[in-house]
Amino acid sequence: MASATVTPEVVEAPVVTTAPVKLTDAAIGKVREIMATQEPIPAGLRIGVVGGGCSGFQYSMSFENQSGMMDKVLKFDDLKVFVDATSAMYLNGCTVDYVETLEAAGFKFDNPTVKSTCGCGSSFSV
Repeated sequence: MASATVTPEVVEAPVVTTAPVKLTDAAIGKVREIMATQEPIPAGLRIGVVGGGCSGFQYSMSFENQSGMMDKVLKFDDLKVFVDATSAMYLNGCTVDYVETLEAAGFKFDNPTVKSTCGCGSSFSV
């Protein structure tokens, strides 16, 4: 008598996570463009909040080769974004956009938790 092979059914639980930060299509496109010029190409983009500036906090963006142990790893298509646990608290609901005008071009953070910004707009308080 032949024994039958039984393959257990794998049911994955739905993952419900809310990303602490969102990137617009323009921001994703610009990050990919910049990453393509790096040698070697980084694993992803780190977005964070650091102390400093006139109002107490500043945003930071840098390329990383791997995530840290306490990082949330967000995926925007094939782009990985790393956010540390502390920064995630300050970035909750934040949207990052890339804006080009006649005067300037750069990444713009729209953060609903910010209570005030400094005069030059490069730092904030919560």
